[in-house]
Amino acid sequence: MNRVDLWLYVAQRVSAMILAPLVIVHLLTIIYAIQGGLTADEILQRTQGNLLWGSLYSLFVIAVAVHGSIGLRAIIQEMSTWHGRSLDLSIGLFGCSLLYLGIQAVRAVV
Repeated sequence: MNRVDLWLYVAQRVSAMILAPLVIVHLLTIIYAIQGGLTADEILQRTQGNLLWGSLYSLFVIAVAVHGSIGLRAIIQEMSTWHGRSLDLSIGLFGCSLLYLGIQAVRAVV
């Protein structure tokens, strides 16, 4: 394992440790909203301007972008002959796209 692969391994594991509690919070929030019969408008009223929700979901988006990109890179390397710099650049672009779109979604809700 070279140095880059080692750092990607560590980054994916750290992002997983961040994602685990955030997924639980997200699922509990969904259950609460559904059982409480909240409408989309009521949810937006509670989330807009809320720094806590904005911070949590921004961290969620960052962790997803890191974790998903590294995982997709590993899958592509294992299942195809695509390796090297072009794969790394493509995965980097994919990760940046996930990050951008996710932050835009958080901005729309918060």
